[in-house]
This record gives sequence, structure tokens and C-alpha cells, in this order.
Amino acid sequence: MTAKSLMKVLATFLLMFLFTSCNPFAPGLDESLGEGSSILGDPATIDGIFQNMKYAYTFRDTTIYGQLLNSGFSFVFRDYDRGVEVTWGRDEEMQTTRGLFQNVQRLDLVWNNIIALSTDSLSTQASVSRNFNLTVSFNPSDIIRVDGYATLALVRSDPQKAWQIVRWRDESNF
Repeated sequence: MTAKSLMKVLATFLLMFLFTSCNPFAPGLDESLGEGSSILGDPATIDGIFQNMKYAYTFRDTTIYGQLLNSGFSFVFRDYDRGVEVTWGRDEEMQTTRGLFQNVQRLDLVWNNIIALSTDSLSTQASVSRNFNLTVSFNPSDIIRVDGYATLALVRSDPQKAWQIVRWRDESNF
């Protein structure tokens, strides 16, 4: 083989390599989660509701958060300064949560032990009480930590359907 033909072969291999190699600035799609896998939980399970709430807070995603709330949703908490219980509905909850998500740098929600869990015989209503820790970081020098527990009333139309939160009673130290 002559030097000229060797150069042609090398040039051909080089061109084939360039056209078939991976572009480091546009890597391929990571398919490591596999078919049907998701970082979201299955909303047809109670654990999935808590996993999706954690996801919504972590990524400040009001779309996912809104899917967790039933149209008849109510949020209840104790205003210790005024000595009264405060209740609001789904619309106010979404506005409050949207404001929170937009005005913080980071939210870390940790769901701890389930204190109590009960479901009806048809598995269309449930009540769950669970400890949580929430760290709200507005900026590096303004961080609030909230510890407490939440009691969630969950409903769904059918045992195969997604759970939704119809009532959230917050019992925190804040």
C-alpha cells in the first residue's frame, strides 16, 4: 500500500469517526430510569402523594402541587398569636403556595414517620398524620425551619384512581 492510499484510508476512517461519534456538547438522552419510570410517585398510593408533595416543594412546581389538591380542599392551621384556627380553600392555598415557591431560593421538605393511618373499607377515603421538617431558605442568611405534623384527609373516586388531599390540618411550631 502506498503512502497516498494509506492517507486515503486514514482520512476515510477519520471522516467516519467524526460523523458517527458522540457530540460532547449534545450528549444522548439518559434512559437510566428505564421504561415507565418516573421521579414522581404513584398518586394512587398514599406514599405517592407524599413523594409528589416533596417533589413539588423541591422543584417549586405548582402544577404538580395543584394536582394533589381536591377541588373542595381546605387548609387549617392554628394562629397562636390570635388564638384562633384559620381555614382557607384551594384557591387561596394555590396563591399562597405560588408566592412561597416564587420567593424562596430553596425548600427542603422531609416527611418522617407516619403517626396514624386509616382508610375506609372501599379504600376511597383515608386519613394520614405524619411528622415533617420543612426548611425554607429565602437567602443564605434568612433560613426558617418548621417542624411539626400534618393530618391529611385524602379522597378518590375509585381504588384505582389517584388520591387527592381534601383537607390538610397543619400542626407546626411556626
